[in-house]
Amino acid sequence: MCAIALCAFGCKANKNQAGEISVVSYNIRNGEADDGENSWEFRKEASVAMIEDLHPEIFGVQEAYSYQVEYLTSHLKDYKSIGVGREDGKSEGEHMSIFYDTTRIKLLKWGTFWLSETPDSPSLGWDAACRRTATWAFMEDTRAGKKFFYVNTHLDHVGVNARINGLNLIVDKIAQINPEGVPMILTGDFNVEPGDPSLEKLDKRMTSAREAAKSSDKGTTFNDWGDERSFATLDYVYYSGFKGASLFEVVRKPYAGHKYVSDHYPVRAVLEY
Repeated sequence: MCAIALCAFGCKANKNQAGEISVVSYNIRNGEADDGENSWEFRKEASVAMIEDLHPEIFGVQEAYSYQVEYLTSHLKDYKSIGVGREDGKSEGEHMSIFYDTTRIKLLKWGTFWLSETPDSPSLGWDAACRRTATWAFMEDTRAGKKFFYVNTHLDHVGVNARINGLNLIVDKIAQINPEGVPMILTGDFNVEPGDPSLEKLDKRMTSAREAAKSSDKGTTFNDWGDERSFATLDYVYYSGFKGASLFEVVRKPYAGHKYVSDHYPVRAVLEY
């Protein structure tokens, strides 16, 4: 696939108006991976610089170990985070953490469930290679005077049934925790391309910002540190209960002298109440 011009929509984020909210989905690449010059130790400052530049009201990370979450939380002014490790429901393993700007977003309640037949406890689901979770939060946008739900997840990279059943579980859980139909946001690395059959149920209930935004970037999100043979579109922002999306962008801008903030480009959407 042809490379897309760097930061086609301009990655510098302006302050959002009261009637809109900015959300980022960011597969941060787990800190245990030996990626040479792209290892976490060498690009952690770039991750902070990226969030400071985009300054989303909320963002979700995938693959983050506890020390990566702690680093972001300690270096990002005004942000707090929620989430647990997928291995023990506490701190062990990768976190699907949600971050929020405390100057605008108020956390009302939150939780985590596992993408498995036993979602209330740490567990492996179906044919998955790894334990997978979804973190959810009920929040209030104090400037807009709006309440909303936010769910952040990472689907399995091997198990086809795990992806289908896991995503269907998320859709069903969303219906359970949001019976009044307040605005809902879902972000994550789904490990499938747009149009994959596993998205069928989700597409009937929510809208992909990539497909519906007034200004949209449909380029690939998995960059594999620049190896074009592996490029794929795996990262998503879905929504329901909003008027629409004014922007969806793939964030390719280098930060802190580092070409890649991760082996996935972050994706950002601006949603309108």
